[in-house]
Amino acid sequence: MRLNIAIQMDPIEGIDITGDSTFALGLEAQSRGHELFLYSPVDLSMQLKPGDADQGSSELMAHGRPVSLRDEAGNHFTAGDIETRSMQSFDAVLMRQDPPFDMQYITATHLLEHIHPQTLVVNDPAEVRNAPEKLLVTHFPELMPPTLISRNADDIKAFRAEYGEIIVKPLFGNGGAGVFHLKPDDSNLSSLLEVMLEMDRAPLMAQQYLPAVRKGDKRVILIDGEPVAALNRVPQEGESRSNMHVGGQAMESSLDEDDYRIAAIIGPTLKERGLLFTGIDVIGGYLTEINVTSPTGIREIKRFSGIDVAALIWDAIEAKR
Repeated sequence: MRLNIAIQMDPIEGIDITGDSTFALGLEAQSRGHELFLYSPVDLSMQLKPGDADQGSSELMAHGRPVSLRDEAGNHFTAGDIETRSMQSFDAVLMRQDPPFDMQYITATHLLEHIHPQTLVVNDPAEVRNAPEKLLVTHFPELMPPTLISRNADDIKAFRAEYGEIIVKPLFGNGGAGVFHLKPDDSNLSSLLEVMLEMDRAPLMAQQYLPAVRKGDKRVILIDGEPVAALNRVPQEGESRSNMHVGGQAMESSLDEDDYRIAAIIGPTLKERGLLFTGIDVIGGYLTEINVTSPTGIREIKRFSGIDVAALIWDAIEAKR
């Protein structure tokens, strides 16, 4: 099976291939003989044409480059000239640009919805739009720590008064950016809320602080709703965030009873929604996020455990094609 694959991603020139899951997916696709074409969300164009008897048509196009990849730091790709291709000509599209989950991201999901599922988009663009990381998880309150989503400063202060030590973070942030750990006697809460609420019109998320994060924030990878591998991420000393973007240390891990319990509850929903490649965050047995936009960690998992998540993902994609 030889597939034409488009990958919607951030500029490949700037990625760190040692930890980039999109690069790992591209390498695996290439090793299977699939052809790769890279473009960015800003390179999408849609043209609509009227027709006779109400038979209008639309065509989604992307300006991008065919590429070949190499697992060599500093020399990791060769790109051809810029081409304009119809997105309907591809067998599959990987939607892999990093958040923030803003209007550009949302617009890309609307455009890609015009070609899916005739062209398989991973993940289903309509479901990605309907399932941002910190909101999909709220459908499973029995799995979560105490949580509040609100723009009301008094409600957030009351939540802190009830639970003492809390985490406050942007509802549509990513990579640990803008995440604050506040203790019961921290006098900065009011000032922090003033700044955060002024910067963005979206609500904030507050959660009870889980001391178990010192032992790690586990990333569990699910494919079609089934757990396949895990990676632990441990915060640096003096840091409450475990995200690798902000210095969290990746450590070997494996699936445990809590992971299987959580996956058994959320897995059918993920599969039904066409969310083929997801990553969930688990702290001390609690589910904190469901990552559906561009989950990471698969290169680290392969280095630690030998489990080739990229190969498993392509097995699933090829089965659907």
